[in-house]
Amino acid sequence: YPLRRQRQMCIRDSVLGDIIEAVYSWEYLNLDKDTKKSEKIIDEAIKVFDDLILEVNKKDVSNKKKHFRSIGTKLEENGRLLIEKINKL
Repeated sequence: YPLRRQRQMCIRDSVLGDIIEAVYSWEYLNLDKDTKKSEKIIDEAIKVFDDLILEVNKKDVSNKKKHFRSIGTKLEENGRLLIEKINKL
């Protein structure tokens, strides 16, 4: 649990951080509802962040511009999917 919280602190200023904050807001506004699905969304956002950080830190990239553009695309795609899941809560 502490490691998860530490990662959340690192993500807080990113798009994924905004998504996590949206989930926390939903949980706060819906105290009477089960949080299993919302916690799963947070876990997914953290995994996306971890995966993207691995991509960012790759050293053996032949075309850096293309590589970073693909990372941005992955962030957008995953962000949209996570937002759709929040909207379905």
